[in-house]
Amino acid sequence: MDNQKIAKTLDQLADLLEFTGANAFRLRAYRNGARVIRDMSDSIESQIAAGDDLTKLDGIGKSVAQKCIELCETGTLQQLEELLEDVPRTVLDLLNVPKMGPKKAAAVFNELGVETLDQLKAACEAGEVQQLSGFGAKTEKAILEGIAIAVEANQRILWAHADRIAEKIREYMKACKAIDQLEFAGSYRRGKETVGDLDILATSTDAEAVMNHFGTYEDITSTIVRGDTKMAVRLDDEFQVDLRVVPKESFGAALQYFTGSKEHNVVVRGKAKSKGLKVNEWGVYKVDGDSEEWIAGETEADVYATLGLPVFEPETREARKEFEWAENGDLPKLICEKDIRGDLHMHTTATDGKNSIEEMADAAKARGLKYIAITDHSKRVSMANGLDEGRLLEQWETIDAINAAADDSFVILKGIECDILENGDMDLPDSVLAQGDWIIASLHYGQSQPRQQITDRIIGAIQNPHVTMIAHPTGRLLNKREPYDVDIEAVFQAAKDTGTLLELNANPKRLDLNDRYLIAAKSHGIPIVINTDSHKTAGFGDLKYGIKQARRGCLTKSDVANTKTLKQLLKLIKNG
Repeated sequence: MDNQKIAKTLDQLADLLEFTGANAFRLRAYRNGARVIRDMSDSIESQIAAGDDLTKLDGIGKSVAQKCIELCETGTLQQLEELLEDVPRTVLDLLNVPKMGPKKAAAVFNELGVETLDQLKAACEAGEVQQLSGFGAKTEKAILEGIAIAVEANQRILWAHADRIAEKIREYMKACKAIDQLEFAGSYRRGKETVGDLDILATSTDAEAVMNHFGTYEDITSTIVRGDTKMAVRLDDEFQVDLRVVPKESFGAALQYFTGSKEHNVVVRGKAKSKGLKVNEWGVYKVDGDSEEWIAGETEADVYATLGLPVFEPETREARKEFEWAENGDLPKLICEKDIRGDLHMHTTATDGKNSIEEMADAAKARGLKYIAITDHSKRVSMANGLDEGRLLEQWETIDAINAAADDSFVILKGIECDILENGDMDLPDSVLAQGDWIIASLHYGQSQPRQQITDRIIGAIQNPHVTMIAHPTGRLLNKREPYDVDIEAVFQAAKDTGTLLELNANPKRLDLNDRYLIAAKSHGIPIVINTDSHKTAGFGDLKYGIKQARRGCLTKSDVANTKTLKQLLKLIKNG
């Protein structure tokens, strides 16, 4: 059992305990334990197997340690199962609704008998929820708007989550000697920010052996269907995985077909038809009247070559621009992780980070980066112990000293993530911002303001001569919070006019900007900065998610500012 599953189970236990009115101290212990375990690089299961005392880990008490042992030894928690006997499992869906929370979910459950999202929607539409104590019309409206997010969260998981599942399955399937080739397809392969299911394709001369091996995968809770060459299962989090065993000569055709997208494949089939061909998951066929002759299909390159097309990168297969690029011979060479030279958005122990400036710098250097910017929060973000003018200038003095003591092969830029206040002002005075190297402006509060007000705040920050970049420009949290209402075209125009950079935040819960906005920003000639927004050294690993999103936005190395040398970057930014 991996750490993510243990943490998720502890969070679920805490939610249900709060739902039933349990002691707040116990809830805090489980939630803190879940947070610690989720952030750990070492396996809890391995430590238990080695006989280690989990209570020696910071944030893990006796009760949490016992729960971890029970989970790893039995796969379940008796206490959680007992709670679920009294509370319908569908109630867990209510907890995914923004603005709800366990206490409000308990209120609608106990007072209105609401057990499902459909029932919650009906109660909101009937005006029943606002009548409950502690709710009101505004809360009811916010809950109603958030139901769609909860439905999405129920149906699709983050790409990062799907990636962990895929890599675990891939590692497990390596032990099956009957498999000759194995690849994942579908929206996962295309890098969509959320994934509805996983499609696995394999070639083998012994399909039964492949499916028998897959059928013993430990996380499978039920088999939906099993045939001679196809198997569909559900994992313990209700996520569906489909396995298909295909002939070797059809592997490329199947991979192309099941990767999609549907829109991309419609164009592919149309081009095939215009050439007297037919394309499906089995191959490419030459059509002559009622007869069909198989001519290609073993590799994707073979499939596309028969149509006079290049092999499109999976992330671009959305029937947007890829066919036009192919026709003109200018298919872009998409950005890769190795192209990134620096990370320009991160936090330290000065605010809500887990590591010091030096530790963040050492971790960045170990990953081959050449520069970073330390960008702790400004004072408006009080819950993160944001920096006021005095503390910020002291931090910048420390950074100057660190740089002075080191060689120039690695440089730390003096930065800040400065909040754009609700009235449009910056959280720190211009006289302070002017002394920094890398000034980020971001919006954390007042996200429900009207469209024009949000837009004016962001454009005001863009027009500030000291602001280098706008962080997570639409404020969304995938499966948790919709983007705020902003005139993104006006933001793009202002960024273009002023030379302000825009961020692609690589945190897998954000991936902000989205792929369509990245394509639009690219068309405006606005440089994008791919940052991890790391709050700990392990956070630098999130870069892979940002790169995947950038590729979906069809970004090349030249479209991204932090692929440049530091000297080139400083020439690019307006306060450089």
